[in-house]
Amino acid sequence: MSTLALDAARRAPPAAAPTRLGPARLIAFSSLGMPLAAVEVPLSTYVPPLYASAFGFSLGTVGVIFLLARLWDAVIDPAIGLLSDRTRSRWGRRRPWIAVGAAIFALGAVPVFLPPAWFGPLALSAALFVLYLGYSMMATPLAAWMGELSGAYHERTRITTYGQALTCVALLLALVLPSLLVTRLAGQPRLELAAMGAMVFALLLITLPLGLRALPEPPPPAGAQDPVRVWHTLRLVFGEGMLLRVLASNFAVRLAQGVRTALFVFFISFYMGHPAWAPGLFLLQYVFGIFACPLWLAIGRRVGKERAAVAGELTQVAINLALLALAPGSVALLLALTVAQGLAQGSGNLMLRSIVADVADYHRLRTGEDRIGLFFSVFSLSDKAGVALAIGVALPLAAWIGFDPRGTNPAGVLEHLKWLFALGPALGHVISAAVIHGFPIDERRHGDIRRQLAARDAAGLVSDASRDRWLAQADRGSQG
Repeated sequence: MSTLALDAARRAPPAAAPTRLGPARLIAFSSLGMPLAAVEVPLSTYVPPLYASAFGFSLGTVGVIFLLARLWDAVIDPAIGLLSDRTRSRWGRRRPWIAVGAAIFALGAVPVFLPPAWFGPLALSAALFVLYLGYSMMATPLAAWMGELSGAYHERTRITTYGQALTCVALLLALVLPSLLVTRLAGQPRLELAAMGAMVFALLLITLPLGLRALPEPPPPAGAQDPVRVWHTLRLVFGEGMLLRVLASNFAVRLAQGVRTALFVFFISFYMGHPAWAPGLFLLQYVFGIFACPLWLAIGRRVGKERAAVAGELTQVAINLALLALAPGSVALLLALTVAQGLAQGSGNLMLRSIVADVADYHRLRTGEDRIGLFFSVFSLSDKAGVALAIGVALPLAAWIGFDPRGTNPAGVLEHLKWLFALGPALGHVISAAVIHGFPIDERRHGDIRRQLAARDAAGLVSDASRDRWLAQADRGSQG
């Protein structure tokens, strides 16, 4: 939107004060993301080697299967985002997708975690494709619904913070359980798979009815819908400069985090000389990641989302550069940097995810089309692309410097590993901060956009005021 358009937006009538959603209802709603987060760690870390040991698959076969499944997961996201934006039903736009997606998710998860004796590569591939289809059908509409709950600049960050905190809790559970299973169920891969699946199914059964009933869906924007033209729509989305900035910044964040994760066990095991410490340090980092959520919410309220994102990324740069001061015996410094990493963890992701909804408002004002679900789907695509590229970059670079995970490495190679472990993520966080620095939609400009949208939507009886009245009625109904 041009400067003239923004000036015009400032002359629009003021919007009604937003309703602040209660913590209990936000926790219940945000819990919908917990089974999705809980399945991430097993599928990316523990399940592939268990399949190799339980069924005799080669690691190469398992790797190809899981890579293709994740590519499928990424490819279908934009289509689901677009279709959920255009869904109209008595149950809302997002709720039907999440409910049906949960059933498909469970249908795929059952054979993955409880595989029959005859399970082979094709059967595993089919089950994973079904699981990830359900995963995307839940995750993308949920992210869009979360972005639609409020039009207020800081309230959106608060809502996203609840989702981030419960995601950290689910990731923590997903990290703790395998650590316990290693000793109790050693040599019994089928039982390990079943136990991990039981946690995912339990979270799904508990959170699905809780989350779907926690909050109503806001009414969709007024106006007629154009026919679905996928390629035309994608061209419009990827022609949205502000969205591309957010996607590029998030891609750099996820690339940095992915490089750190890919090299973490190698660094702790070989450079620091403590292979048994890696799971515990992962847990420590995620515990402090939970505490970090309200901290970064307060910072975002104080300085704005863009400045908070830049501050978080530069903090990550400083922490990663401080790793260069580590020596194999620097236990206290390692613990301190792990805690600091946890407190800074997710700061950029949190702010950028909240900014996506602001960009969707800007896009709707400029084009008249509501594409928030599609915007969150391509944001998810940047997540997955960053993590995938990180593995493809970090491990070949480790091999290029001469690192051998199966043998003894000279001191010089281990020193190079430390520099790669520190500088790789630091560079990604620098790029992320540089890309998002000076982002034009701040609190004042977003307020302008929302006021003009409210004025335009009033003709269709869909405004900020009607949204808040609807949520207030739902709150009164639940209390009654």
